[in-house]
Amino acid sequence: MSDSPLRPSSLINTVYGAFLRRAGGWISIADLIVLMAELDVDGQAVRSAISRLKKRGILEPERRRGANGYRLSPAVHPVFDEGDRRIFGSLEPADLADGWVMAVFSVPESERSHRYQLRTRLTWLGFGNITSGVWLAPGRLLDDARTTLDRLGLSEYVHLFASRYVAFSDLRTSVSSWWDFPAIQAQYAAFTDAYAPIAERLTRQEDTDDAEAFRHYVPMLTQWRRLPYLDPGLPKELLPDDWNAVAARQVFQQVHGVLAEPSFRHVRRVTGLEG
Repeated sequence: MSDSPLRPSSLINTVYGAFLRRAGGWISIADLIVLMAELDVDGQAVRSAISRLKKRGILEPERRRGANGYRLSPAVHPVFDEGDRRIFGSLEPADLADGWVMAVFSVPESERSHRYQLRTRLTWLGFGNITSGVWLAPGRLLDDARTTLDRLGLSEYVHLFASRYVAFSDLRTSVSSWWDFPAIQAQYAAFTDAYAPIAERLTRQEDTDDAEAFRHYVPMLTQWRRLPYLDPGLPKELLPDDWNAVAARQVFQQVHGVLAEPSFRHVRRVTGLEG
C-alpha cells in the first residue's frame, strides 16, 4: 500500500472501472457497501464518497429492480477507456526520434482557477514543466492531451506544438529538472515493496480465494493506476540509470494476471450482475 490511505472515492472508481463497466455500469448502494466493507470502508464513508463522485459528474443515481443505486455517467466512459490504455498498456519508453509535444498557455489573472486546472491536468497527463506556462511531453501524448484539454474546456487557453529538441543544453540533464524523477521513483518503489511479496506468494499458490483476490486486487490497482500518468514513458536514453519502473510494472502485471478474474467473479457473486 502507499504511505497515505487510499481514499474511498478512489477505491470506488476502481471498482466501477475494473468490474462494473463489464457488468452494465450500475450497482446498488447496498451491494456497493458490502463490497467496500471488505476493503475496510464503512457505509457512511461510502455514501460520502458517492456524493462527491455524483457532484463531479462521474456517477448518476438510478433505480433498478426496486433498488437504489448509481451508474457511471456516459460522459466519463471515454475517460475510463483512456485510462485502460494507460494503466494496462506496456508503457514502452518513447522513441527519442519521435519528438515532443509542447503545451504553452497563458491564463488571465481573473481566471487563475483555469491556470491551476491546466497545471494539474498537464501533470496528470505526464507533462514535465520547463518554465511558467511551458510544458513538455513525449510526442505520442499529443492525442491524449488534445482530447483531454478539449473535454475539460481548457483548449482555448493552450497552444499545442509538435516539436523536436535542437540545442543547447544536455537534454538528459535538462529533463531531470523538468520531471520529478525522485518522486516518481519513490512511488514505484513503494508499489514494488508493497506488492512484490504478494506476487511471490501468488506464484506458489495453487488456488486463490475470490474474496481474498478482491481484497488485494482493488487497493493494488488503485495504487498502480496513478503511476502511468505521472510517468510519461520518456525515452530510455534520458532516464536515470537506476530507473525502477520496469520492476514495478512486472509486479503489477503478475498480480493483475492472477487476481483480476477471481476478483470479478467475487463482484458478480455479491451483486448478481452479469458480465
